[in-house]
Amino acid sequence: MEEINRIFHHQMPAQLRFSDVDRFGHVNNSVYFSLFDMCKTRYFFDVMGKDFFEKMSTVVVHVDANFISPVYFPDEIVIQTAISKLGHKSFTVIQRAINNRTKDIKCECETVMVMVDHDAKQSVEIPDEFRKKVAAFEENSDIA
Repeated sequence: MEEINRIFHHQMPAQLRFSDVDRFGHVNNSVYFSLFDMCKTRYFFDVMGKDFFEKMSTVVVHVDANFISPVYFPDEIVIQTAISKLGHKSFTVIQRAINNRTKDIKCECETVMVMVDHDAKQSVEIPDEFRKKVAAFEENSDIA
């Protein structure tokens, strides 16, 4: 997993539910993936527009998470999201869950996603529009 020492331009609060807590009193590890998925979707909407999923399709091909310290209900958690790499057909999303009050990192996650054509059932090259919008949002012209 790449080091997540960066400025994140996208973040959103993650609402924890009582049912997210396991018998040990902390948020179950599986819950993080739902929170990360929700925040990836919001990132795509905010960067690419509300019609993103009408224009493009993506699938997850790899996920790697480091659980650093537990989150307890009702901690206030923020999920930070960025795209760190753009390949020909795949891209890497990095995310972290942080305690909004203490700023402690609770979990880091790296997800590799691929652009796909669902009708053809195969991967496709990342569109230039996606590259340009991500590079502008991330303030990183090298990423495109």
